Amino acid sequence: MKPYRVLLYYNYVPIENPEVYRDEHHLFCIENNLLGRIIISKEGLNGTVSGLVEDCEKYIAYIRSDARFAHTEFKIEEHDKHAFHKLHVRVKEEIVNSDLPVDPLVRTGKHLEPAEFKKLLNDPDVVLVDMRSNYEHSVGKFKGAVTFDMENLRELPEHVHEIEHLKDKKVITYCTGGIKCEKASAYLIEKGFTDVYQLHGGIIRYGLEEGGENFDGKCYVFDNRVVVDVNKVNPTVVSTCYVCGEVCDRMVNCANSECNRHVPICENCGVEMDGACSSECKTHPAKRTYDGTGYYASNSNHYNPLQGFLSLRKRDEADTKRLLS
Repeated sequence: MKPYRVLLYYNYVPIENPEVYRDEHHLFCIENNLLGRIIISKEGLNGTVSGLVEDCEKYIAYIRSDARFAHTEFKIEEHDKHAFHKLHVRVKEEIVNSDLPVDPLVRTGKHLEPAEFKKLLNDPDVVLVDMRSNYEHSVGKFKGAVTFDMENLRELPEHVHEIEHLKDKKVITYCTGGIKCEKASAYLIEKGFTDVYQLHGGIIRYGLEEGGENFDGKCYVFDNRVVVDVNKVNPTVVSTCYVCGEVCDRMVNCANSECNRHVPICENCGVEMDGACSSECKTHPAKRTYDGTGYYASNSNHYNPLQGFLSLRKRDEADTKRLLS
């Protein structure tokens, strides 16, 4: 058993004061040596964190101890070290960027558990629709799935016409952990699709619980690992090196920060191009130092956890004064 865990989760549930909860949440992560990316919004939580097994167990207990998040489901993977370099806890308008005019708490696609999903994979009346970005499905997707050439979920309205002819089919949406499909499936229903489902827990949970059968390639993830294995039954590689064209599923970000293209690049080309995806990027002044991984930590959002600590302490002092007065 590996010493670290990577936790992936989301929960659509109203949060009245996301800034206050962000301060508390950030401090808990710092005190328990957790790293990762966590988004807090008025519509809920979305996070991926890594830490030692004991620290991750504390984090799960911390989340579920709050009545609002008591039923949060976690996808738990083993890892040999932290999957992140830093900790970011941000407040945003949405827990997944979409700008779609839907509320998954009001209506969303029917959830399919991984075992149910597996039974439907070979059903000729079923259509699988990948709701991830183009760079994600370029390195791995389910056999026969429909994919869109979109950079993010905000572009979904521009691509729905590509599946208009499938409105009366059984449409199953899927993504990495399930969060995008909560809104994407709801949007399809709004657009007249009559029988819409979503893979509950996404590709990661399907791999963990059902072995990942019929998922070709690897799954793109948003941490230091960049891609992870999913299929333990009939694995295959579907991507090729962006530079030389050889079969390759090693996904990187271009070392040129102004490009930052997500592409597969083999080990040899990674060394030869110094982490860049082209000769232009290799000599670009914004090229970052290549450390052999092709993963570059994002910049801070300028939130200082000390400020959160001070604001919490001030509130505690104010509460104490009120009690003593």
